[in-house]
Amino acid sequence: MAGSATARSVKRGERLFVELAATEREVREAQALRYRVFGEELGAKLKGGAPGLDVDEFDSYCQHLLVRETRTGRVVGCTRILTDENAARLGRFYSEGEFDLGPIPRLPGRLLEVGRTCISPEHRAGSAIAVLWSGLAGYINLHGFDYLFGCASMPLGEDDIQAAAIMNRLRRQAMAPEAIRVEPRVPLLTNLTLDDVLDAPLPALLRAYTRLGAKACGEPCRDPDFAVADVLMLLNIDDLNPTYSRHFLDRASDL
Repeated sequence: MAGSATARSVKRGERLFVELAATEREVREAQALRYRVFGEELGAKLKGGAPGLDVDEFDSYCQHLLVRETRTGRVVGCTRILTDENAARLGRFYSEGEFDLGPIPRLPGRLLEVGRTCISPEHRAGSAIAVLWSGLAGYINLHGFDYLFGCASMPLGEDDIQAAAIMNRLRRQAMAPEAIRVEPRVPLLTNLTLDDVLDAPLPALLRAYTRLGAKACGEPCRDPDFAVADVLMLLNIDDLNPTYSRHFLDRASDL
């Protein structure tokens, strides 16, 4: 299904541009980047696929969004997009493996799940994540989605203390109402919640979600295979931060 949706790329910038994978070869480029980041750099226990590739059963049901260097064409960032229609064909969303999604699938409107997001180390301090978000914004505009959601990761730390500290920050800044909370299938090892003492900065992807206006739908799920905890983030497109709406959605209208 790699090329089944209209694939339009953002106008090429001087350094980076974003596009949807249109061929199996381009999907493999995303899988190779995922392997380098998740498998080699982070030491995740990946479940299979060809050598040097991170492959799972969701890939063939997803669109794959790629950030490329304009000069070299090299893929330096990616995420995958699972629409509500394709999730129905598959029988589940990816995040259902980690959470009881409760009210999320029943939200009014169209749902878009993103996952396996990663950026090459040398581009994490630059604009790659913003370019990736602009591509997502274009896809949302093109297909009329109402909600964007997905798992965002945080490091566990010893006895899961670092994840608990990051969650304290997230609880103060961006928690969803009780009515749209989900339940983690594997909670953290610690329930330490000393909000006035224990705190930690948000990782880059979580920070990007919160700047857009996304909310954390409850407590994180422990993922020992990736040595992280994942929290489910949900963005109602109507609640998109106006500053980022102008920066991403208006720019994406040129796609």
